[in-house]
Amino acid sequence: MPDRTMPTRSGPGPKPKKRLAPSEKYEIFVQVLTGQATQREAAERFGVDRSTVVGICRTAKQGALDALAVAVPGRPGKSAEALELEAARAEIARLQATVTEQAVSLHLHLGKSRWD
Repeated sequence: MPDRTMPTRSGPGPKPKKRLAPSEKYEIFVQVLTGQATQREAAERFGVDRSTVVGICRTAKQGALDALAVAVPGRPGKSAEALELEAARAEIARLQATVTEQAVSLHLHLGKSRWD
């Protein structure tokens, strides 16, 4: 019978994927942001590809910008979902008022029909 064991990794090639904890991702971002490490150094230190470090930094930057965009001084910020929900509720209220207004107008225009 042939040997069905997994071949061992030897030589250059793609690294196996490594899952990083959120705290590790944050640590990478802080190190790169503060200049404690270059992207290449951070990648080597945490055992990931440099493109992973670039993606972590991009995601962290975008998350920070999104959080700051909804932050209003003196008030707790609302999430993007909360803002969308608020806008949707306002649109529903506007549409309900429009339908009510049209129903009243139609009722006044056609008049009430008799039931008998």
